[in-house]
Amino acid sequence: QVQLVESGGGLVQPGGSLRLSCAASVSSFSFYTMGWYRQAPGKQRDLVATITSGGTRNYADSVKGRFTISRDNAKNTVYLQMNSLKPEDTAVYYCNARRIVTGFQYDYWGQGTQVTVSS
Repeated sequence: QVQLVESGGGLVQPGGSLRLSCAASVSSFSFYTMGWYRQAPGKQRDLVATITSGGTRNYADSVKGRFTISRDNAKNTVYLQMNSLKPEDTAVYYCNARRIVTGFQYDYWGQGTQVTVSS
């Protein structure tokens, strides 16, 4: 079983920055595609960014140029650096670990961390 623990959320003013971290308790972390998703009140959970085992990154259009996803396989940790934050970035941010084994997709989720962008 994979456990994901997010940290780094909080309250920040518009234009500010935050760095989210997600620590994974798994022995084969480097094989997982890691991602960040977010869910605002009354809305569905949406993709923010993903990074594959090979380091390929993918971003939602709304965060391109402002957010950066990275991973440290030695620490079993994935990060999301968020710059130039906007009020519309306010949401609960969830860490995701995904792996496909023999045609089956396995998804694991963290408990979420609140990010609030407000003056």
